[in-house]
Amino acid sequence: MKQLQDRIRREGRVLPGNIVKVDGFLNHRVDTALLGQIADEFARVFDTENITLVLTAEASGIALATVCAEKYGVPMIFAKKAKSDNIEGGLYQSEIFSYTYKKKVTLLVAQEWLKPEDKVLIIDDFMAKGYAVHGLIDIVEKAGAQLMGIGIAVEKGFQHGGDDLREKGYNIHSLAIIDKAEPGHIVFRGEEE
Repeated sequence: MKQLQDRIRREGRVLPGNIVKVDGFLNHRVDTALLGQIADEFARVFDTENITLVLTAEASGIALATVCAEKYGVPMIFAKKAKSDNIEGGLYQSEIFSYTYKKKVTLLVAQEWLKPEDKVLIIDDFMAKGYAVHGLIDIVEKAGAQLMGIGIAVEKGFQHGGDDLREKGYNIHSLAIIDKAEPGHIVFRGEEE
């Protein structure tokens, strides 16, 4: 998606350790018009007419998933990373390694909100190694629901999380795949260096 790639080039920053910082428009300070365009692009790629639920992980994917769910006319649910007192009943859970926080976390979804008859579209703002997405897939499978697709705004292609999911046959579409990230120099998949 050219608009997203342009924003990453113009406003994104690459920090030491190949950290791609897009928090000025995607996942801290949020450009809601851009999120709307991203949701529209996912609607062109996925069968959003037949989904019943958008699923994401806490916390930075919530804004994008909410905009997508509103556009598609379905609820959004996010997997929490900690059990709170207001969660009643059974839980679907999946233990993952958080690449962002460098520690294990458990993703939790209340069973009352994810049912076997659900048709789920996973949406996330950013993917590196794909650990969070694998955890969300695990939760969908534990619920007996149908995974309709996985939409990622920005993928760090050089960390191969998306490639792994594609090799396993998942219907995944990323709008901006970064194959090289160095300070002042970002190369997207399909571009010449």
